[in-house]
Amino acid sequence: MISPHSARKATRVQEPPPPSGPLAWDGPPPPGRPPVQRTTMERMRALPGKVSIRWRLTITYGALVFVASAVLLFSVYSIVAQAIARNWPDLNWPTPSDEIIWARAREGAVAAAQDAVLRSAVMALIGVGILSLIIGYFVADRAMRPVARMTGTARKLSESTLAHQRIALEGPNDELKELADTFDAMLTRLNVAFDTQRRFVANASHELRTPLTINRTVLEIALSDPQASEDLKALGRTLLEVNARNEKLIEGLLLLARSERELAVRKPLDVREVAQTAVEQVLPFAEENGVTLTIDLVSAPTVGDPVLLERSVSNLLENAVKYNIPENGKVWIRTGMVDGALVVQVANTGQHVPAYEVNSLFEPFRRLHADRVDSAKGSGLGLSIVRAVVQAHGGNVAAVPRDGGGLVVTMRLPSR
Repeated sequence: MISPHSARKATRVQEPPPPSGPLAWDGPPPPGRPPVQRTTMERMRALPGKVSIRWRLTITYGALVFVASAVLLFSVYSIVAQAIARNWPDLNWPTPSDEIIWARAREGAVAAAQDAVLRSAVMALIGVGILSLIIGYFVADRAMRPVARMTGTARKLSESTLAHQRIALEGPNDELKELADTFDAMLTRLNVAFDTQRRFVANASHELRTPLTINRTVLEIALSDPQASEDLKALGRTLLEVNARNEKLIEGLLLLARSERELAVRKPLDVREVAQTAVEQVLPFAEENGVTLTIDLVSAPTVGDPVLLERSVSNLLENAVKYNIPENGKVWIRTGMVDGALVVQVANTGQHVPAYEVNSLFEPFRRLHADRVDSAKGSGLGLSIVRAVVQAHGGNVAAVPRDGGGLVVTMRLPSR
């Protein structure tokens, strides 16, 4: 008969080790399709899709000039033969043999002239072909210059520059000018939409928080009344929990809306300090739930919003503590630099997470099947906020199931 203590001990012995070694993307790479063997004709058909439009225009211009030159030289080749034959003197020779010799001389002259023209034409055709490619490239470059300007403007656009930055293409009212004006009109509409969103977030921040704060104050006053009955106090505590969850949900929604916009604050920071602050905030919650935190923090400088980054690391740690095994749970957090990029990795023990469920966890209000009935653990916005914050900093985040249960979540940010 195995005691429960022995069973727990055996489980701990069989538990996979924590993440170790250099920081990396733990877990297998995403499955890809097996390579398909393509024929030579299929490769040639797929080649135009890999060539830029500038080179396609260059090749088109060069090919058209080359074909036109080849037709012209072939015409000259034929005209030379006809001109020599037409202007060759037709004499009355006394004997048929002399006439044959004269005809052969005419044919030889025609052949010699055509050979000379052909040799010169081939050299000229090669030169014209090279020159047509060079001229075609410059013509295509000039034709694509307005498109390159539109592309550069679109790359520089952000929510903070959307109000004043436009393409403002000058020139004749052609198709490119019409395209640029249409793009500018679309930017104006986007600017209006962003302004509306900002005003909505600012108004919602006040209108939604105020009544919840009033409710919490009224409930706390009611609970502090010594004459209140036990049933009333139980109801008050329940309502306080519901109110606190609604406040947390609203805070998460507002933080998610803020994270998805352009960063307003960019400061030099060390992710080790950010992670250390997040650990200190989550440590009491972990001790309350019997979860052990293992910390391995290495200095990693970057530039960003320290408040948002701290919140994203806290969300990862809070999720790792919430969705853990009932007792003797473990959470690991590591920071460092890998290949010139800043990496933050959080792993935890816990229930088995199917691989096909991992990507959906980053969507708002998405939780595992086991937690959809009991939603008290969270609102399903934690990983959504993490992804929004990381993307706003120009990085990416990925999660893979951990052997033995739990997740390994890795944030990757650009270095300073």
